[in-house]
Amino acid sequence: MKMRRPKKLLPPAVTAVMFVAAMALLIFGSVESTRAALTYYSETYASRVQMYDIGVSLNENGERVSWRDYDSAADGTWNENTGVLLAHMLDDGEPLKIGKTYQEHLNVSNSGTINQYVRVTIYKYWTDADGRKMQSLSPELIDLHLVNLGTDWILDEEASTPERTVLYYNKLLYAEGEGVSETPLFADALTIDDVIATKVHQKVERDGEYTTITTSYDYDGVRFNIEAKVDAVQEHNAEDAILSAWGKNVTVSNNMLSLD
Repeated sequence: MKMRRPKKLLPPAVTAVMFVAAMALLIFGSVESTRAALTYYSETYASRVQMYDIGVSLNENGERVSWRDYDSAADGTWNENTGVLLAHMLDDGEPLKIGKTYQEHLNVSNSGTINQYVRVTIYKYWTDADGRKMQSLSPELIDLHLVNLGTDWILDEEASTPERTVLYYNKLLYAEGEGVSETPLFADALTIDDVIATKVHQKVERDGEYTTITTSYDYDGVRFNIEAKVDAVQEHNAEDAILSAWGKNVTVSNNMLSLD
């Protein structure tokens, strides 16, 4: 956007309009690009358990958004759904506001018929308008607020990076009717850091008595992406199953899981 004024910088009112226009572009791209929330089950130990007993689901704000359950027909098929995170976070036509904190309640439920241990892997990253991953923007600017760490969820610090977060539910997740079949929340809010809107540069051009100033926002059109994946192993021989499926040494005692 360009404004021409004799030997003067842009007035505050005009600067504000340019800022809103740039932010609208960034916000629009962000909302449309949130990635699918996926769920899957590790089949490494299929020989040790009847597969038609398996099922795990990811829940968002009280709604089952994604799941993978072995079909009741026991014919080798799966009943599964890949949902979209944040699809219902905003009302129709409501723009996402950078810096505002939104409710984003995420947890896991056992949708099968056997007890299991679960792991959640969260990915956060930025992409440009062409869908290419951006290294210049930190994933930490996408603040998915984690909760119940230490009490219910274990953060695997060795496996986690700024882009990837790995969590283990530290208790046995029971099948429905046998005990607690739904975990406490592992996340409760989402905020996009407003520092992204402060990264600007200006180009000043002079032509005689006129000064032309072009203000550009470095990250117009960028998109934030969040993926949440859930997988599970059966209760039977859980330590060996977790090592084989997830490559992680754990100790299971009295239905409680801890990382070695």
